[in-house]
Amino acid sequence: MSDAVNEIKPGILRTPDECFQNLPGFDFEPNYLDVNGYRMHYLDEGTGEPVLMLHGEPTWSYLYRKMIPPVVDAGYRVIVPDLIGFGRSDKPTEITSHSYAFHVDNITRFLAELGLSDLTLVCQDWGSLIGLRVAAENPDRFARIVLANGGLPTGDHGRTDAFMKWRAAVEKMQAGGFMPVGKIISRDPANPDAEPKFGAEVMAAYEAPFPNGKYMAGPLAMPLLVPISPDNPATVANRAAWEVFKQWQKPFLTAFSDGDPITAGGDKVFRKLVPGAQHDQHVTIEGGYHFLQEDRGPEFAAAVIGFMQANPL
Repeated sequence: MSDAVNEIKPGILRTPDECFQNLPGFDFEPNYLDVNGYRMHYLDEGTGEPVLMLHGEPTWSYLYRKMIPPVVDAGYRVIVPDLIGFGRSDKPTEITSHSYAFHVDNITRFLAELGLSDLTLVCQDWGSLIGLRVAAENPDRFARIVLANGGLPTGDHGRTDAFMKWRAAVEKMQAGGFMPVGKIISRDPANPDAEPKFGAEVMAAYEAPFPNGKYMAGPLAMPLLVPISPDNPATVANRAAWEVFKQWQKPFLTAFSDGDPITAGGDKVFRKLVPGAQHDQHVTIEGGYHFLQEDRGPEFAAAVIGFMQANPL
């Protein structure tokens, strides 16, 4: 791994295109948009009602490669942006460039630039922390929500032991300036010493956006931005978002996996508090770990398609 960087502006890196050549299962056409002075990459496949799929960390749009074709084949348009600092999007070099509000604003502006409405949000991990905020603050753009292995934390409660262990591990990674991205995604979070769930080529694809540690400010920053106490800078805005969801009548589906200790039980909170989630269509996806798009992508896609078809616009 080289220490060289491709700095396109002071403090902003761009992963060279050659890093993304011949990735297994990923032959989608790249698209780009200027957002807040950064080049944001996104996938835009198919036609019909738009489905916005948001990844978390340390992943990127590659995570959704198994879900995009079946959702497109079902007659929908799938849009998958890479968060700033991830994937083929530009990468600030400073950890302090990243904040919860920064990412919410970027996605909000992205949707406005593309003029998207009647969206079905599909979100997981940090994709849910960001996506749920964006939906609560821009409800007219969204028609349905599908939440998997994620949440909208305020720091008041709900921290799992698994997440706190993960957070402590990232503190050490941040101090060292490096995150073993492929290894993290390939392991069962409940059993990190087990054999990886996929091979070296897929692991390398997840690592492709980050040629070295200088590109990793986003993955290193975001776990420590999750609100774990009521004095977190995002708490006020997240509480306001919860007030919106307590009145949310539009269709809302939880599709958590059965093997994720980090978010286990979080689906019950949404089913209890969100009016649009008061139905019996919720699913538990068996055999999936935290990154269920990787572990059970076709099953997750089927749940999304079934929910959209059962709740037409």
